[in-house]
Amino acid sequence: MTAIEIPGLLKHFTDLPDPRKPRGIRHELADIVVISILAVICGANSYSQIHQYALAQQDWLKTFLKLPSGIPSQDTFERIFA
Repeated sequence: MTAIEIPGLLKHFTDLPDPRKPRGIRHELADIVVISILAVICGANSYSQIHQYALAQQDWLKTFLKLPSGIPSQDTFERIFA
């Protein structure tokens, strides 16, 4: 996927209902979902590998994701999807 195609992917998740309590939210749900999808497409098959992918691609991801608190932790990915 090119960076041009990512905003199209991102727009599908920007209105995704977020069941988390607003008080503790540090990462955009759409950012977490898009990072996870891209990581799995690239071969990640664990929360640790999703996190490692995101760290390795951080500069590129920042070109189209908000990432207000940086890259989500492995635990954050797990809490969202578990």
